[in-house]
Amino acid sequence: MDITKESLEAKGYEVKTTYIESGYDVNEENDKLLWADVVYLQTPVYWFGLPSLFKSYIDKVLMVGYAQGTTLTGDGRTREDLNKKYGSGGLLTNKKYMVCSTWNSPAEAFNDKEQFFEGLSVDQVLTPLHKSYQFLGMNKIPSFTFFDIFKGQEEVSKQVEEFKKHISTHF
Repeated sequence: MDITKESLEAKGYEVKTTYIESGYDVNEENDKLLWADVVYLQTPVYWFGLPSLFKSYIDKVLMVGYAQGTTLTGDGRTREDLNKKYGSGGLLTNKKYMVCSTWNSPAEAFNDKEQFFEGLSVDQVLTPLHKSYQFLGMNKIPSFTFFDIFKGQEEVSKQVEEFKKHISTHF
């Protein structure tokens, strides 16, 4: 998070952060979502999914926008226009989001049918997270993944440099 914040502020972005483990107000978080042009999501992956605290955050904050009608108008379908498809009710179509995740697994475990994830990419494993923000109408910035985070600082240091390039390229 610190690297991302520093990199974005150096490029002139105004950055607001939330560390969900420190607590948060759901209405303030909804306001941040409405304010932001880009939402950056940093998460570890525990047992092949989001930590429960992050999942709870998403459930609570995104429900506020739904209840207020500020982030979406239902699922998009209507009886009046049967051409509208499920997932087309998001109002945040002018906004983007990016996922950065950390994994203990090696990069080789993904995108290979002979490996543990049976050919799935990181983004495919994290489909529920992506679909939550796409349901709001948001557009995806390419994700970044840190692999093997417990196996060696030298490898993680290389990935940090790749991450800085990724941020520079996509922001």
